[in-house]
Amino acid sequence: MKLKYTLKKKEKNTGARLGTIEWNGKEFMTPMFMPVGTQATVKTLSPEEVKECNSGIVLANTYHLWLRPGEDIVKEAGGLHEFMNYKDGPILTDSGGFQVFSLANPKDITEEGVRFKNQYNGDELFLTPEKSIAIQEALGSDIMMSFDECPPASASHEYLENSIKRTLRWAKRGKDAHKTEDQMLFGIVQGGPYEDLRSYSAKETVKIGFDGYSIGGVANDGESKEDMYKAIIYSTPYLPEDKLRYLMGVGDPIDIVEGVIRGIDIFDCVLPTRLARHGNALTNRGKLNIKNAKYKKDFTPISETCDCYACKNYTKAYIHHLIKCEEVFGQRLLSIHNIRYLIHLTEEIREAISKDELLEFRDRFIEEYYENQ
Repeated sequence: MKLKYTLKKKEKNTGARLGTIEWNGKEFMTPMFMPVGTQATVKTLSPEEVKECNSGIVLANTYHLWLRPGEDIVKEAGGLHEFMNYKDGPILTDSGGFQVFSLANPKDITEEGVRFKNQYNGDELFLTPEKSIAIQEALGSDIMMSFDECPPASASHEYLENSIKRTLRWAKRGKDAHKTEDQMLFGIVQGGPYEDLRSYSAKETVKIGFDGYSIGGVANDGESKEDMYKAIIYSTPYLPEDKLRYLMGVGDPIDIVEGVIRGIDIFDCVLPTRLARHGNALTNRGKLNIKNAKYKKDFTPISETCDCYACKNYTKAYIHHLIKCEEVFGQRLLSIHNIRYLIHLTEEIREAISKDELLEFRDRFIEEYYENQ
């Protein structure tokens, strides 16, 4: 069954939107944070634990699954939902572009596709828009992404202009190659911090016609928050109101709030599990480094107001002990908390939008978030 998005409400004073996603008889609300399961697993967590965080869509990585175990094996298993046992919500696969371009040299990027080396064994690989779509169709995700170039934040206006035009040609080729009726395909808007390039990319991508639209190139190293917000502002006015809007690779709590204000519906990021592996917890008062000695005798939960499994059952002192001893259970507890924290944040954002109070929520949130930093 093809996923269906419905816009339910637009806030009066911002670009914020409330919507619903219907999938296999279930309904999910947007704005939404989507946990990342790069290798068909959210790191250290079971699908049941992810679902207990009230997850909706989860992500899997096309590039990594193409190389290991291979899309044919996933297809033989019955697709990603069966393979990773995530049957309670939709799955989104990226195009593999972000990973490929981190491995390729500029000379390896041609009109036909991108040539690069397999990071695991050094074999030469060639990925094209058509191949990316074919892999994603075999994986059986509910939302697929177009294959696009992911230029660095330092790319010049001239480079970005040429890159966008090639990405548009790739987007058209990918759409023409898309054959499955039950999988959505999203187009991706690029253009760095430049208004003319973002608007051009958005308009031309919409002309091709996709099931939803993503704003890419906003999670690059070296990019400022100001440039990120510009990219959103310069893109969203040209995107259809009745289609999902996805800000790729963004999971900082404040960026989620600011992104929603500017018209974004769904977000993803590896941030919650990556922070957890380094002993950090997300809270309304900023990040806590649980490794700090002050938590050795702190017998309170990470957050008194959090309803996650970790906060209901364990203390900062215990998690501090686990992290210091390099026990994986500590990473798991922090991952559960961080994912639930970001999902709960989007639940609070939805409540604020329903009351037309998102700007007030944003101001209170930022003040509290930075209070102890």
